[in-house]
Amino acid sequence: MKKDKQYVTDIAAVGDIVEFNMNADGTGTIFKIAERKNYLSRKAPRIRGASYRGERLEQIIAANIDLLMVIMSIKLPDFNNKTLDRFLVTAESSGIPSIIIINKADLDEKNEITKWKELYEKIGYPVIATSAIDRTGLDEVKSHLPNRKTLFWGQSGVGKSSLLNKLFPGLNLKVGDISTYTLKGKHTTVTSHMIHVGDNTFIIDTPGVREVDPYGIKKEDLPHYFTEFEEYAYNCRFNTCTHYHEPGCAVIEAVNSGKISKERYNSYLRLLDTIEEDINF
Repeated sequence: MKKDKQYVTDIAAVGDIVEFNMNADGTGTIFKIAERKNYLSRKAPRIRGASYRGERLEQIIAANIDLLMVIMSIKLPDFNNKTLDRFLVTAESSGIPSIIIINKADLDEKNEITKWKELYEKIGYPVIATSAIDRTGLDEVKSHLPNRKTLFWGQSGVGKSSLLNKLFPGLNLKVGDISTYTLKGKHTTVTSHMIHVGDNTFIIDTPGVREVDPYGIKKEDLPHYFTEFEEYAYNCRFNTCTHYHEPGCAVIEAVNSGKISKERYNSYLRLLDTIEEDINF
């Protein structure tokens, strides 16, 4: 299996169904991994001092996921729609439905959550405003969990562990602080792990991340993962349109007329600029 999986950081991932043998000392050896219905991955972070041949390894976050809950915070750290869009593109490319949680609603003095909630619900993503302080939105979050395997994923410091502790008292997940220097979160969860919380109901807690780089997506595929582009892209003059600079681009026309949000389109351009043309191993 190691020879077959030389370009991923882990062979088996949380959520995998495996066959294994037990050893006399209590350890085990995995000899088969069942076919996955899906999995979520990203480009593995670069390691300082490591040498690369140009490509980035694939880091598998979890497998066989029924639902992704993307956790963002409105403040501390500040809400970043471009980062959120990277999470959503990663999930779309794996065929995993997503719900957006905007946490720390108790800090939303300027009612910014309303703007983002309207934007993302308009394109089909459910959005729940939450607070671990006053329990805002927790019942709504919990209503989506039964009979599912749900992955909670987000940036460091957005309050994911605090939310899970409130949702399921007794988990006692470690809660981190916000760096007073960078105003960004510090890592508290260091490995992904799956927790059984009810009949056929599981949650997967993951380490907070600083960056999300979708893995294995080509430039020509990227527009498919911005779901609101679809109804306009068919009317582009060129079927190979990248929706960047081509004449007769119906997506650009939709942006200019306000049918597609400029915030989402700018996220798309940022990703388009950084994504590789192809994957060559």
